[in-house]
Amino acid sequence: MSFEKINLIKPIQKALTEEGYTVPTPIQKQAIPIILDRKDLLGCAQTGTGKTAAFALPILQILDDEKNIINKRRNIRSLIVTPTRELAIQIGESFSAYGRHMSLKNVVVFGGVPQKAQTDKLRAGVDILIATPGRLLDLMNQNYISLQHINLFVLDEADRMLDMGFINDVKKIIAKLPSKRQSLFFSATMPSEIVKLAKTILVNPVKIEVTPESPTVEAIKQGVYYVAKPDKKALLLHLLKDPNISSALVFTRTKHGANNVAKDLNKAKILSEAIHGNKSQNARQNALHNFKTKKTRVLVATDIAARGIDIDELSHVINYEIPNIPETYVHRIGRTGRAGLGGVALSLCDTEEKVFLRDINKLISKPIPVIENHPFVLTALDGENSKQLVNKPLPRKSKFNGSSNSKNQKSWRRKNDAKQVWTNDRGI
Repeated sequence: MSFEKINLIKPIQKALTEEGYTVPTPIQKQAIPIILDRKDLLGCAQTGTGKTAAFALPILQILDDEKNIINKRRNIRSLIVTPTRELAIQIGESFSAYGRHMSLKNVVVFGGVPQKAQTDKLRAGVDILIATPGRLLDLMNQNYISLQHINLFVLDEADRMLDMGFINDVKKIIAKLPSKRQSLFFSATMPSEIVKLAKTILVNPVKIEVTPESPTVEAIKQGVYYVAKPDKKALLLHLLKDPNISSALVFTRTKHGANNVAKDLNKAKILSEAIHGNKSQNARQNALHNFKTKKTRVLVATDIAARGIDIDELSHVINYEIPNIPETYVHRIGRTGRAGLGGVALSLCDTEEKVFLRDINKLISKPIPVIENHPFVLTALDGENSKQLVNKPLPRKSKFNGSSNSKNQKSWRRKNDAKQVWTNDRGI
């Protein structure tokens, strides 16, 4: 099926042709007709599925159809709320690209930068507003933004909103929206709190689900290295000696960890930059630009800061630290498997991260191959080799079976604390 058969108007079709898009992705095939039919939508879809175009294209068409019945002053008629600055910017770029042959205007607002440039654009009039929750509420409180004319509302990456602690902000925004509107709700996962939130936003929604994890995982060559935690730095440097790793997105769980890894790589004369929530907006954008243009070879990122990063032909993703949430692993490695292209995902796993790796293997329904041919093989733990390590049962005296062994409880608590560190790395 081509985009022409989805009944998109000619200006949008022309823009898609110029962008090199001819065939819609599965989520676009399903979502675009539903949205054009003015129905609420509940979509379960990951980044990298073409989700942005799935809502941007019909929104542009609907607003273009209505342009003859609105007054001369531009009012905000469509609002897209998304969790991170990078993702907001990416969505704004998509609206600009798809709507280049139309007279609609979009503005992106986000925190971390002075607001004047954003408020100047708002004063000039805007049809489509893309915003992060904090800056949106701030500008609403200053009366720079009114939501009274919104008839199309999109909540994007709802589960990440929950992870980042934005749900209360989202509820405040929703309370200011007109009751009569079309709402589109997207989330990669559907935990109970997200389901409850969706019910408060949507009216008789059409539900669609696109799950690209299996094809994405299948397209990517994966491997895991067992390594002692103190040897991770040396192993990463060893891996990056390979000239076949032309570009690498390296993931850490914390901002501090990202800074340290980037610092170590630069000391070894491997051009690297870190991207996370404590960086200024300009620094983050510059780091991303340098990586996309191959001025730097390695970008070290936290999970939340990396959400919205869309890089063509990324050769490698390296998990310097294994994520404690298995779905996060799929999000990470999917950065190198875009549009069905192959790629390589390598993970460095120490003994404490073994339990995280087991959860990942369960999620993707197969074990990640263990790579033993490296100088830092973890073989000294109780006489185990790395293959024994992955299959060894967890200690009997542990938190899992209610043991009162305080040392094991503390060890397990440290693993669980990783989740809190991850969710606090908000990149606001």
